[in-house]
Amino acid sequence: MAETDFDVIVIGAGGAGLAAAAEASAAGARVLLLEAGARAGGSTRLSGGVFWAAGTSLQRKAGIEDNPDDQFHYYMTVNQYKVDPALVRRYCDLSAPTFEWLVGLGAEFPLENLYVSGVDKIARGHRAARHGEDIADALEGALAGRSVDLATHTRVEDLIVGEGGVRGVRVGGEQVTAGAVVIAAGGFGNNRRMWAEHYPSAAKQGALAWYIGADECRGDGIEMAQRAGAEITGRDRGLLLMTPGFTQDLEPYLPPWLMQVTHEGRRFIDESTEYSVLAEVLSGQTAGECFAIFDEAARAGAKATPAPNWSAERLAEFAASGLLKQADTLEALADILGVRPGALVTTAARYSADARAGADTAFFKEARHLRPVETPPFYGARIRPAVVCWTGMGLRIDAEARVLDLADRPMPGLFAAGETTGGFAGPCYAGGGASVGNAVIFGRVAGQNAARLALG
Repeated sequence: MAETDFDVIVIGAGGAGLAAAAEASAAGARVLLLEAGARAGGSTRLSGGVFWAAGTSLQRKAGIEDNPDDQFHYYMTVNQYKVDPALVRRYCDLSAPTFEWLVGLGAEFPLENLYVSGVDKIARGHRAARHGEDIADALEGALAGRSVDLATHTRVEDLIVGEGGVRGVRVGGEQVTAGAVVIAAGGFGNNRRMWAEHYPSAAKQGALAWYIGADECRGDGIEMAQRAGAEITGRDRGLLLMTPGFTQDLEPYLPPWLMQVTHEGRRFIDESTEYSVLAEVLSGQTAGECFAIFDEAARAGAKATPAPNWSAERLAEFAASGLLKQADTLEALADILGVRPGALVTTAARYSADARAGADTAFFKEARHLRPVETPPFYGARIRPAVVCWTGMGLRIDAEARVLDLADRPMPGLFAAGETTGGFAGPCYAGGGASVGNAVIFGRVAGQNAARLALG
């Protein structure tokens, strides 16, 4: 192989890029790690720091018996097999070993932070003590003493493609060559143009939609690979969080005591259901939206947790400003919101009776989350899936993190991992922490294989 500037170039220093650089350098590769932002960590650093895994030492400590086979079956079933089975199988097989690897690097996952982050009632969500900071710091620390050059404030302009495949990158008007390139540049959450083409569920929310990840995630890693001939997959995949649009503050959880109804005036779900599936269920309702309904007693008793904007004081402010609608009767409130009035009155009466009896006879929500809706004034807020948490459309890869071309062949010298890739995310976000897990797991795979190619 001709002499190159580096063995491996990694584009993006988020969770996937850091993991790739760590593994490539551990294999003896000279690595150039290029980051468009001011520091390493990307969206992983900004995340809740949850790692979705099965069969871990922490689960065993908690007395939980779990394994990759059950994890795989759950993930495939809940996503109706609308994902790449090879990627999911690789994830499940590597989730526990990668979790232990992170622990070995210094990431702390307290036992009390182990929780049920999916809808299968098995505690697979491993939340780090300092959230995303913990995971990002552990990964960045793994580079200490290694042959890794980290350049921040450096955005890659394009790939260099020559004889034998991808040969490096163009950055700052210069060409930098390598034996292999790993694209770990994140998704396209901060690119509304790409929303329109690849994530219409987000684009149709218009000005209400906003993105919570790293500002540097603009999709250019995806597009530069496309220009080189890469295939993309996973259109209209990602995670949207539900929001009333009161403010642009991240509140993953709406209060579970709300009564949520459709335009037809009916409830459609247990309102305490995990945010990971709420948006997908809501997408099947009329206009893809619902309404949070509650009364004055519920408002007056509302606490700031888990959603600060839903405290008694803040709700009063939103009602005074008109962001939160209110009326003296449910029929009048229904008219303001565009909800079928007779059905809303019936739904509220049944819900209130269930709340007093301490048993939800319709959707079986826990009794502690039930609040009667009978004391005027009544309040209503339009709820839509409009907060872009992460995007799931990206480069098509195989289980070895090799980028595939339009003929379904691995592109020599090109690997990818994390939010830059597609195929792993399905219609349902099967478990909180799967996006961080996807980044770190396939970042490791990409780094290992890129080093093997470059050094081999």
